[in-house]
Order: sequence, then C-alpha cells, then structure tokens
Amino acid sequence: MSVELDLDRVIVSAAEMSAIETRLFDAGFPVAALMEKVAGRIAQWIQHRLSQQTPNPPHLGVLVGPGHNGGDALVVARELWFQGYPVSIYRPLDKAKPLTQAHFDYAKSLGIPVLETWQELQGCQVILDGLFGFGQTRPIEGKLADLITWVNQQPQQRLSIDIPSGIHTDTGEVLGVAFQADVTLCLGLWKRGLFQDAALDILGEVQRLDFDIPRADVVAVLGDSPSWQRITPESARRALPLPRPRSTHKYQQGQLLLIAGSRQYAGAASLAALGARASGVGMLTLAVPESLQPLLNQQVPEALVLACPETPEGAIAQLPGDCDLDRYDAIALGPGLTQQTPALLQQTLQVNAPLVLDADGLNLLAADSDWQGGEANITPWRSSPLILTPHPGEFRRLFPHPSSPHPGEAAQQAAQASGALVVLKGARVVIASPDGSLTINPESTPALARGGSGDVLTGLMAGLVAIGACQERAIAPLVSSAVWWHAQGALQAQQQRGMLGVDAWTLSQALPFVLKG
Repeated sequence: MSVELDLDRVIVSAAEMSAIETRLFDAGFPVAALMEKVAGRIAQWIQHRLSQQTPNPPHLGVLVGPGHNGGDALVVARELWFQGYPVSIYRPLDKAKPLTQAHFDYAKSLGIPVLETWQELQGCQVILDGLFGFGQTRPIEGKLADLITWVNQQPQQRLSIDIPSGIHTDTGEVLGVAFQADVTLCLGLWKRGLFQDAALDILGEVQRLDFDIPRADVVAVLGDSPSWQRITPESARRALPLPRPRSTHKYQQGQLLLIAGSRQYAGAASLAALGARASGVGMLTLAVPESLQPLLNQQVPEALVLACPETPEGAIAQLPGDCDLDRYDAIALGPGLTQQTPALLQQTLQVNAPLVLDADGLNLLAADSDWQGGEANITPWRSSPLILTPHPGEFRRLFPHPSSPHPGEAAQQAAQASGALVVLKGARVVIASPDGSLTINPESTPALARGGSGDVLTGLMAGLVAIGACQERAIAPLVSSAVWWHAQGALQAQQQRGMLGVDAWTLSQALPFVLKG
C-alpha cells in the first residue's frame, strides 16, 4: 500500500515534517546537500517563471533570516547570480546558523551586493522571502515587523520559500505580521497551514516543489494512510462510480429520498434536487410540502415528488403514510425545511441507510436532547453513516465545546466524538471521518459564497452517497468527491460568467460539464 501513496496528497504538521527530515539526515543525507538540492529547484522554478514574464532578468531582492530558510534563500541568490540575474541581499539579523552563515560569507565573496537598509529594496523588481518560513511559532515584532509591513506595501512581486514568514506552519495563523506573498513555494510535502482559511489571503498562488523524499520515510512517520490528505482531481475522479457497466439499470444506480423545502424556502428544495440530478442517481424521490409539488414536477420532471401534508406556515407536517423509508439507499434531510417538524429527524435517524443532514436538519439535531453536543457517540443507536454538512455557525451549534479553535482539528475531534462524518464548510472544505482521517479540498472560489450553493452540494453529495450505498462503495471518498466536484463546477462557471455570475442555479447547470470527456 505504501508504494501507492501519492505524496502530492499528503499534508504534514511541522512536527511530522521535522521527523521525516530527521530520518533523511540520520540515513546519511547531509543537511548541506539537501539545502543545495532544494534551493536549486527553487532557483529553476523562479528562473522559468520570470523568463515568462519579462525577456530581461529582473533585479531580485533576497530577505535572509538566521535559519535554514535563510540558507535556502542564499543558495537561490547565488544560483541566480551565476545565471546573470541582478541580486541584492538584505539580512536584518546578524546572527545565523553555521550553514547559513557560510552561504552568506560565500555570497559576499562572489560580490553579491549586501544592502544596509531595507529601503534599498525599492530598486528590486522581485522580493524573495527567506526570513523564517517553516516551523515558526513566535510572533514577529519590532523592526522585523516594520520590515515586513514595509515590504507588503511595495509594488514588487513577492515570493516566499516554503511558507510565508509570520504564518504558523500548522494553524495558518498570522503571528503578529506576515509576508504577503504573490507565490508561495511549498517544499517537499504540503504543510497544514497552507490549507487554513486564516492564511489564504497571505499565501497567493501556492506551488509544491518536490525534492524526492523517499516514500518509505513518509510512511515510517505517517503510516500507510496519513491522517491529513488533500483531494486531487485524480483521487476525486477515482472514487466516483464511473464508468457505468453497459448493462446497468436505474435501480443499480441508487435510490435517494430528499426531504426538503417549505413555502418560505421553496428554492432550497429545488436547488438540492438539481444537485441530486447532476449526481446521476438512478431514482430521485422528493418529499416536499404539497403546495410545492407543481413547482418540483416542472423543474425536475424525472423525480417522483411526494406531496406532504403541511403546517399552516407551509412546512412539512409529516411524511405521507405510504412513504416507506426503508426502500431508499440514502436519505437527505434539511434544505429549506424549517425547524417545525423534529419528528422527521427522529424518523430518518432510525432508518438503516446513510443519512445526510444539512441546514435545518442540522439545527434539529443540535436541538435534540439525545445529541448532547456530539459528546455521546451516535454509533450505538445508529449503525449506518451519518453525514453532517455544517457551515461554521451550524458547527458551533452542533459542537459548542470544541477542544481546538482550528477548523481541521475541530472537525477531526467532532467526527471522532460523534461517530459522524463531518463536512465543515469554509473557503477550504474539510471532511473528517470518525476514524480520525481528514481530507481537504484545496481548490475553490469565493463565487460559492452565495445563498443556495450549499443546497446544491447537499443534493450532489446525497446522490453520490445513494449510488455508493447501493453499490457497496466506501462513503467517505464519495463525499470528498462531491465536495471537489461542487467546487470545480463553480470554477468552470466562473470562467464563463465571472465570479459574480455564479448563482446557485448556474452552478447546478455547470456540474455535468466537470466530468465531460
């Protein structure tokens, strides 16, 4: 299994990355040799990128810190100097680790200019951040904070080595002040902080530069299945139930029951149904208030629409008497539902099929006396998967006492405590499983920050879950694929219509084209 481990999916903490590097050094790989290799690849990347932007080598200003991040920057400066680039070095601190000091002394011997003040960086076209990077935990203060603040106000292009100075490697938090990068060049393996919402406006474009870490060393530290992984297009597509057998029929492609909508929130039921349609689920049944039946029949004519008795306020009062919940491969409950019918939650929780809860389905669960803030594991009274899809506000209602303020860790702990699969929405959606594993969607768009986008995701996800349950597939990879597919649909729609043109209906129509071809 370790041979198949995709290192581009692996996400590590600072401690894990340090342990992996320690194995390399203990095996005889010199620290100096690793620095040369890593910095050489950074220099190649920069040279390739800058050659595409301008025919003449731009002047590179290099910020050098005291640690090995500064040593990397000095080797980059040296290599680009050899290639004819104008280079200037600014080192705000006199102290340095021995290897970094040796590279600094050699750079001076080559005649690379060393600046006396940071204001002299104004003459550079590109500024490379080699101040601190990986492993930083203390806030940046004083003159260093003034330096970074000044650089952030300059018009030059800014590049960071591994992770911008001032960003916590694990949490993505800004430690006082952080270097505002246009491009961050992550070294070796992805770092946790690069996927935290708190860091996204600092990182700019993020690229991973591989330096040939042996898989055996990664597995020795993280195991065959690292607990934090990112979704890639390959992993997302591989989990999808495609291609279909030529001899299949609709009952082999899953039966989904979607319980949604109210007179006040009719659009939520419609959008969730359109998301489910895009999933390719074999049979879609919609349980909606009877007043919404004509609308849903018109918008999703292939679906079976169950007209439910409704309350005076226009919410579902109860499911029809002939509705057999046990016939479905998966159930989704919540979009536009309102909180007037808690009995629906209790009914669906007792069904032996995967259950996706969103919106008011989550609010009903949070208010349920048996839930107890997710602290009582649900598995003793629900053996089938429970999938929760909260945004941060709903998450806080479901889990009011998280032991970590950081989304990834909080979702992990919530999933383990509750036994549910937790899909915590945000700029970077995280999917936490009860076994402690966490998957992150690394690519999305602010275009999804619109009402109705989550309803489309619920339908798409529930449809895939129904297909997976029918075909006895693992559920967690399908949930991750749904999150990836949903974001890719928004990105494709954004290319055609612009960021402000991606409304939820447009998103639902873009989904089928993601997998085209």
